[in-house]
Amino acid sequence: MRFRVLDTIAPGLLALLGIVLIMAWLETGTLGDLEIRIPGPDYPNDQRTLNSETTPPPVAGEPIRGDGIPAAIPGDWPWFRGANHDGICRDATPLLRTWPAEGPPALWTITLGEGYASAAIHDGCVFVLDYDEQSQADTMRCLSLDDGREVWRNSYPVLVTRNHGMSRTVPAVVGKSVISFGPRCHVACWDTETGTCRWLIDLVGQYGATVPRWYAGQCPLIDRDQLILAPFGDAMLIALDYETGDILWESPNPRGWKMTHASVVPMEFENYRMYVCCGTGGVAGVGAEDGSLLWDSTEWPEQFATSPSPVPLPGGRIFLSSGYANKTGSLMLQLTKEADSLSTTGAPAPGTSPDVSRIKDPPPFQAELAYRLTPKQFNSEQQTPIYYDGHLFAVRKRGGGQLVCLDLEGNERWNSAGDRFGHGPYMIADGLIYVMDNHGKLAMVEATPSAYNRLGQCVVFEDGYDAWGPMALVAGRLIVRDMTRMTCLDVAAGRDDR
Repeated sequence: MRFRVLDTIAPGLLALLGIVLIMAWLETGTLGDLEIRIPGPDYPNDQRTLNSETTPPPVAGEPIRGDGIPAAIPGDWPWFRGANHDGICRDATPLLRTWPAEGPPALWTITLGEGYASAAIHDGCVFVLDYDEQSQADTMRCLSLDDGREVWRNSYPVLVTRNHGMSRTVPAVVGKSVISFGPRCHVACWDTETGTCRWLIDLVGQYGATVPRWYAGQCPLIDRDQLILAPFGDAMLIALDYETGDILWESPNPRGWKMTHASVVPMEFENYRMYVCCGTGGVAGVGAEDGSLLWDSTEWPEQFATSPSPVPLPGGRIFLSSGYANKTGSLMLQLTKEADSLSTTGAPAPGTSPDVSRIKDPPPFQAELAYRLTPKQFNSEQQTPIYYDGHLFAVRKRGGGQLVCLDLEGNERWNSAGDRFGHGPYMIADGLIYVMDNHGKLAMVEATPSAYNRLGQCVVFEDGYDAWGPMALVAGRLIVRDMTRMTCLDVAAGRDDR
């Protein structure tokens, strides 16, 4: 009988004890402040740490030499999207139109830290800003284009945790300098031959930048012998002497926009050279001569993240696209001369207001909305569309990543139907589109607005994962990567030594 009573009351006593313990735990404040986690990041950024202005900038070490030798191969892919910033290779090397079943031969493959940072190519060397997780350091690596062996490496310490990968950007090579833009907004200049770090700045501590949610995706821009960066802090854009790091000019940031993942692009309109950049509240054009704000528009507010760069088009048009939580998939802006007011299109971004006291004169241009496209018509989450042969070629997020061709009025000319590429990268060379899917399958497609015509495909990375890094091509050597591997493929036609 006693055991039956205990069997009856014991569960109730245990439940009561549990309630008492939970209440005591809550009283101690052990839970702290709870936050809603955004799906996706492995270890989301703690902006309180990333943006600390009290943390001194890191100091680069001494270069470490490897056994690699620069290749005697002509040609350059000097920065993000190639020499003309448009994703098109104009190398004269003829390329294969057909592949064997196993695909074009791989010349070399190396292992990288997790991420999407990709190659710039100059003087027979491949430059990539890697992340060394063991050393906890951003690491600039110079590799031989011949065989992938390391010529030199150098690094500076910085804590970067997994956040959909750790590396993001493509360096820029000019003369004997290679400029890198690290995931936590450190910008460094390295000597291309020796690997010595000439200078290093911290855009967070020195310019009030805010590290974007998936680390910095902005690639450095070299234009007119200026290094153009978009801290979107105390200044919207800054121009530096790339050899010394000295400041040349700073542009105003009257709306207080923050940095996005997109890169800055140069543009010519009405005899003005300008730089077009996307901030968290819209898009703006900044004069190349002195950093003056020429125009801005809030027709393109960031809803969640902006990664594709603006695409300048003939006649002063600019194509913008995104794929994150946005009712607008893409839109076209039309620049006109002589704006009448500071706020060129739309109202200030929610929660912000323009500081007109920081702008002496109204911008001389106005950006007007030409048209919008829904996400179903076209959007892009990561990659930047390519303007070629009077049309836009790009991978659309909707529908699993179809490759599409649009005319400049936003009308679809064709799509790749059952060929899906996820968020993969693409480029154009010798009348061909190279496009890779998420898992490392590479396709070769005719770059024509008439129809979708796939000429070949192959698996580059067995068990590939997040093969999103931008491509680079020099002298028929195509460099692609997935999350942890970089491969150089020989896609040249008529190679005698195959």
